[in-house]
Amino acid sequence: MVEVTDRTFEAEVLKADLPTLVDFWAEWCAPCRMIAPIVEEIATELAGRLKVVKMDVDENPATPGRLGIMGIPTLILFKDGAEVARIVGYRPKKDLLAAIEPYL
Repeated sequence: MVEVTDRTFEAEVLKADLPTLVDFWAEWCAPCRMIAPIVEEIATELAGRLKVVKMDVDENPATPGRLGIMGIPTLILFKDGAEVARIVGYRPKKDLLAAIEPYL
């Protein structure tokens, strides 16, 4: 998975050709570590239909601040440059897929 930054967010996410799921996380966040393998599975299973990237909120505070992210993990799905789905906190894989698949 690609790591995006405040500087690369627009090009990698908002201007992406595919719907793009952004995993906003931090190293110290236990639920972030719990959801990471699920997000990686989804990235593999939906390759070619979905782009998946990660953003460390500690190293890149501007974008999460602009998007109103108050807690992590937060997963936001962008399509055609707009937010179409937001998942806050740990969720099982089936719940993540249910939120994502209508936009693919």
